[in-house]
Amino acid sequence: MKNSVDNDIKKKETTKAYYDHLSRWYDLLTGQAEKKCKGLGMELLNAQPGETVLEIGFGTGQCVQDLAKSVGSNGKVYGIDLSSGMLQVAQSRMCQAGLTDRIELRQGDALQLPYDNEFFDALFMSFTLELFAISEIPILLKTCKRVLSSQGRICIVSMGKKDKEGFMIKLYQWAHQKWPTYIDCRPIDALSEIEQAGFHVEQPVQLSLFGLPVDIILARP
Repeated sequence: MKNSVDNDIKKKETTKAYYDHLSRWYDLLTGQAEKKCKGLGMELLNAQPGETVLEIGFGTGQCVQDLAKSVGSNGKVYGIDLSSGMLQVAQSRMCQAGLTDRIELRQGDALQLPYDNEFFDALFMSFTLELFAISEIPILLKTCKRVLSSQGRICIVSMGKKDKEGFMIKLYQWAHQKWPTYIDCRPIDALSEIEQAGFHVEQPVQLSLFGLPVDIILARP
């Protein structure tokens, strides 16, 4: 058990360093490719004026910015990300957009969300759940359920799995095994994980990104 925990900690430190280094170039490398999937996820979440929303793994802040516009001046958007480099880029984006009055971002581990029970109306997570160790995913989702209002909702965008794996999926999985630091996302059964965490799935959608399945799932506590 101790070795497993040590490995998870080491992997998290490696992930943080990687995204710190990548933060200035992240939008150029993946921003446009992921835009359609994230956009649909935001549509399903449907943040409303006056709501309090959390994004886990906000990256460079693209979705945080859109969420802040959706909740309006009476709402509030919070964000937590493991990477301090991503935090700096996102904060700069919010300053330029003039939205700092309705956004609170911090660097930290989402397994220990520093928010009160049932604090949020909505929670958003895109291409983040699959970065956590398999043993950590149930813990993370349980924590998400704790901070989410009983009438709230969560939308998760994640690399998914198919019963039949095509060439692109097999190629990606090979690349992930060979270079896990750089090809760090991995396909997971997000739907099953979300249901096992006690959420009620309302609207699962599956898209394709470079021939790889992407699950977009809206659920409620």
